[in-house]
Amino acid sequence: MVSEETVAFLREEGWRYILGTPKSSLRRFEQPLLEEDWETVREGLEVKLCPSSEGEETFILCRSAARREKEQAMHARFEQRIEAGLEKLAESCRKRKHRAGVLERRIGRLLERNSRAAGLFRVEVKEQAGRAAVAWSKVEAWREWSHLSEGCYLLRSNITEWSASALWEAYMQLTQAEAAFRLHKQDLSLRPIWHQKAERVQAHILVCFLAYVLWKALGQLCQRAGLGDEPRQVLEELAQLRTVDVVLPTRGAPELRRRCVTEPTKHQAILLHKLGLTLPKHLKTYEA
Repeated sequence: MVSEETVAFLREEGWRYILGTPKSSLRRFEQPLLEEDWETVREGLEVKLCPSSEGEETFILCRSAARREKEQAMHARFEQRIEAGLEKLAESCRKRKHRAGVLERRIGRLLERNSRAAGLFRVEVKEQAGRAAVAWSKVEAWREWSHLSEGCYLLRSNITEWSASALWEAYMQLTQAEAAFRLHKQDLSLRPIWHQKAERVQAHILVCFLAYVLWKALGQLCQRAGLGDEPRQVLEELAQLRTVDVVLPTRGAPELRRRCVTEPTKHQAILLHKLGLTLPKHLKTYEA
């Protein structure tokens, strides 16, 4: 997410931009979230244009079914953790004396560890007959807003003539470009190299580009095989295959070496079959 200062700079310089916004910005669009005039981009994803009052920007409301399921499960898990932690604290207060300050710090840490559902709970520490006690209630208004906003996110752009779906597609292309830079550093382990000559800089860029093209080609191969478009997991599984050199001594002659490939597991064999790849059957024999 970018700051308002960055957005102001982009406007002054005349740049066209499509940016993500903080989750809290959705509060301004509660009424549009309740309305039904959504545009379907693909199955499970809907978008809607919301022009700003100043007319300088357009906001794009996005609603994802898959993201909604993920956030619902996350909120439910954190709610259970907080409730279990509060019940444990209340039980501890019934058995022994606790200072109010100690309880408040423990409650603070509990809510911090489960911050995604912390707003649902209103917690109080009370002193009764010289003993501290914990009492809590649930804020139903927070739950109602949570149900409404789950799976939703907000984009902003100074492009006012495009449709909501076109703006969303352009934003996805930007995220893919950012993912390419992360791919170079993480999966391909290509770190920046500070060359001093222009031809070396160009060569380094070429190597990075070819590596990225190879990665995307592997992704398309996996996609055609019905294995998704991310080859990372497939490569991690197939990386368990090993080659072993078997050395055969001979009398008065150079030793012979034979390279053997380990037998694939059942899961690896299924992956190889789907990808249309076969391990070599005839092992290569050569002299040292």
